[in-house]
Amino acid sequence: MSAVESYEVFAIRYATLARKLSDNFIGGDPHEEGSPLDYFVWLVRSPSRLFVIDTGFDAGVAERRGRSMLLSPDLGLKKLGVDAAEVRDVIITHLHYDHVGNFAMFPKATFHLQDREMQFATGRHMAQKIFSHAYEVEEVTAMVRRVYEGRVTFHDGEAQLAPGLSLHRIGGHTMGIQSVRVHTRIGWIVLASDASHLYANMEQVRPFPIVHSVGEMVEGYRRLRELADDPRWVVPGHDPQVMQRYPVAGPGLEGIAVRLDAEPRV
Repeated sequence: MSAVESYEVFAIRYATLARKLSDNFIGGDPHEEGSPLDYFVWLVRSPSRLFVIDTGFDAGVAERRGRSMLLSPDLGLKKLGVDAAEVRDVIITHLHYDHVGNFAMFPKATFHLQDREMQFATGRHMAQKIFSHAYEVEEVTAMVRRVYEGRVTFHDGEAQLAPGLSLHRIGGHTMGIQSVRVHTRIGWIVLASDASHLYANMEQVRPFPIVHSVGEMVEGYRRLRELADDPRWVVPGHDPQVMQRYPVAGPGLEGIAVRLDAEPRV
């Protein structure tokens, strides 16, 4: 059996959005402001392996959907010494617009996706706006094209991609959303992606309103905690507190990237 590797893990903040409480919590007060979202892609690397997790959206989608773009995800990766054009493995947590744009930036990559996510994004649910509004049809069809090119590896539930890195279908937010468990210098951490948008979603069991199955979403909060060595090491997908709890990734990266293979300040 291969030895478990330890990885460096980074969150790269590429966009932001002001939101109301009711936008982020089922039953949230529609009159209460001040619950913003940040948008991230993630980098996981060791001396021998490198993975990019999600690919973000581009400036055109940002303008159309009213998001504030901070920098292109490939530029964020470049600041950490990674050329997107040379990346070989990209994990797509789910096919929502803010996680799966920018295909052209990764011409050599294999994309890792759950079977059920492709089923969801191309099946009967997309005939209903309540589900389809968070998808961009051109991005979904682009992923289908990558399937025909032999550049998508599908997974069914849990899968180990490398010693020290595994995928786990959580479900809830979408039918096939997956989170990533990573071994680091502090132990096993979990990149939840949108299995929990905010710390408060999972810590207070207050589900996010864009949801396929509330039951699976709530059960997913428990599963995320099980996968991490410490519940504090579950990193949500959109919480601005991530940038405050973790150390800056390096000089000149303030507000752009933080290291997640470190004890959070909580």
